Amino acid sequence: MSVDPREILTDELVERIRSRAAAVDAGNAFPDEDLAELREAGYLRALVPADRGGLGLSLADVSLLQQRLAEAAPATALAINMHLVWTGVAKVMWDRGIDDLRFVQEAAAAGEVFAFGISEAGNDLVLFGSDTEAAPQPDGSYAFTGTKIFTSLGPVWTRLGLHGLDTTSPDAPQMVYAFVGRDERVVTRDDWDTLGMRGTQSRTTELHGAVAPADRVVRRVAPGPNPDPIVFGIFSVFELLLASVYTGVARRALDLAVASAQARRSKRTGRTYSQDPDIRWRIAEMALAYDALPPQLAALCRDIDERADHGARWFSLLSGIKHRATATAKRVVDDAMLVAGGSSFFAASELSRLYRDVIAGAFHPSDPESAHATVATAWLGPLEQ
Repeated sequence: MSVDPREILTDELVERIRSRAAAVDAGNAFPDEDLAELREAGYLRALVPADRGGLGLSLADVSLLQQRLAEAAPATALAINMHLVWTGVAKVMWDRGIDDLRFVQEAAAAGEVFAFGISEAGNDLVLFGSDTEAAPQPDGSYAFTGTKIFTSLGPVWTRLGLHGLDTTSPDAPQMVYAFVGRDERVVTRDDWDTLGMRGTQSRTTELHGAVAPADRVVRRVAPGPNPDPIVFGIFSVFELLLASVYTGVARRALDLAVASAQARRSKRTGRTYSQDPDIRWRIAEMALAYDALPPQLAALCRDIDERADHGARWFSLLSGIKHRATATAKRVVDDAMLVAGGSSFFAASELSRLYRDVIAGAFHPSDPESAHATVATAWLGPLEQ
């Protein structure tokens, strides 16, 4: 490790970000100040190798940073996650001797902001299919036409990593992974008005023949489940960093519940609620659930960093940690609301915001249905045809 992560996300920076989170949420705004300070701290190049202008951190390091950032501002952490996914994919491939995303590392080191253009309305195939048209051009470039949803960093990204389906080449169909810039052929709708995670500004992106130059077309793979390194890279980094964000949310809710129990006093007994057996049991349940997550994340991130071979088990392990983290975070926040009492129901309460933010976890891939199907297949084999 080239840099101490604590030097990147200092206590002072965390508190400044925390102090802005409520206003960002209330105003349905993008956290521009957070992004500016994180960029200045080198956060956007954390996963880029030191010899390419980055900080040279491991995925395990960045998982811890994302947990800590999410404790301060979940929406900021989730937005930055999507940039980190692409720099993480570049690192996963580079660690395995594949340098196809060198330009992502160099661009991130130079200050570019990458967004993640994979999600499409109604497309439960996710990485294994696309409703976006990828039209091959004579010069080797591709023109993409379609609509992407949940494009975090909507107002600020400079490069969009995306996929589409080539149905016209001789070897079609082929899934095409590429990167486009921002120009008149890309329309970002101002349509992000959601229950929670408002600061991500994950707006809808319309592609009207957006062109990825030939040197930014990084992969063509067959549709469907595929062992290609880019598929593995996206799936692994996305699931692990997403789980990191929601683990951070769970930790913050637990800390707030503890502080509330220590501060609130019962009129009936005259003692603080930290002495109430029922409240103590509830907080213990929260802690038992939370404590399982950081070690699992650390182990799986380390396995990615060290190129462990879990074979066919990888996808069930990765979808499993994402599902456990988001489901556990939701339960912990629910219990924290009960511990804090009626004050947490007011919009000004941080727990009220966490309650809304944590709901988003169920909508990210792998959703609960997909995670269970993946794990069932890993243990029971595929469904009979």
